[in-house]
Amino acid sequence: MGRRPRTVPGADGLLLVDKPAGISSAAVVAKARRIFGGVKAGHTGTLDPFATGLLPLALGEATKLAGYLTDSDKSYCGTIRFGVTTDTLDRTGTETGRVPVPPFDDAVLEGLAAAFRGEIVQVPPAFSAIKRDGRPMYELARLGEAPELEARPVRVDRLELHAAGTDTATITIDCSKGFYVRSLARDLGAALGCGAVLQELRRTRVGRLAVESSVTLETLAAMEDPATALVPLVDALAHLRLVEVAAEAALDLRQGRQRALGGLGSGRSGERVRVVCGSDLVAVAGMHEGLWKLERVFTQAARRSAAPCPPREFLLSAAVSQMEEEEKERSESRD
Repeated sequence: MGRRPRTVPGADGLLLVDKPAGISSAAVVAKARRIFGGVKAGHTGTLDPFATGLLPLALGEATKLAGYLTDSDKSYCGTIRFGVTTDTLDRTGTETGRVPVPPFDDAVLEGLAAAFRGEIVQVPPAFSAIKRDGRPMYELARLGEAPELEARPVRVDRLELHAAGTDTATITIDCSKGFYVRSLARDLGAALGCGAVLQELRRTRVGRLAVESSVTLETLAAMEDPATALVPLVDALAHLRLVEVAAEAALDLRQGRQRALGGLGSGRSGERVRVVCGSDLVAVAGMHEGLWKLERVFTQAARRSAAPCPPREFLLSAAVSQMEEEEKERSESRD
């Protein structure tokens, strides 16, 4: 029996996995690496083992994008069970208490939800991947040594709660990075006066990436060419403004030469752009102290698409900053 080659050609991009329940995020990464023949890979935000849904994996050159994706807002849906508490704040933990659940309906739940919308502070769970002195909190928690974490600022853009029984409610939420739905279940239970745990959780969105575009591990393993399931590098950063360069400038950038950024024009402080050549992502550049600087560079794609780099004499596009675009729109609306 022949062995699969070490890497699958073209295995540079985001792999959107619909994670099943009962498996860790690290195990999903390991399975994906085997399918792609050992390619470098990592996830862009942990999902608890009992949770399901969208788990974006970065493969090959896409691992350089992880920092840009972990900052993205996220969406979840799930179920909260009132009247029960556990040490992990979800149904998989050791039960720590039971309290009778007072009657509630959608009106009561809306009153609870209103207090958790907008900019709030939240205490993360003791059983979490947050590190203290280099050790994950969940390791310390298992030893009974985890200190209570400090409250952190987070944001909730949407929170909908609906009664689903005498002790359960469904939840739909859009939230910022660093938000723990398990902590929200704890806090909602405390507000209702009976405690609560997160019973079910499914992640439906990470930034502009949706679970509807994901694949299961079983489907991926059965594909003749799994690389066709990957989101190209350039599309993975679709939230960043795009600037095109010619082949010569792309080569300069890939070799770390900053001079090719001279034609990017103005930009907002902290703004980032994706620099492309044809269909390839060449670099990510950021505006720092009034100057464009390279943040990440990417090697040329192993598998070429139909869109080649423009000719040598192609000039950097006149990159108009978002601020300038907004001012132009305001001016046109006044005319």
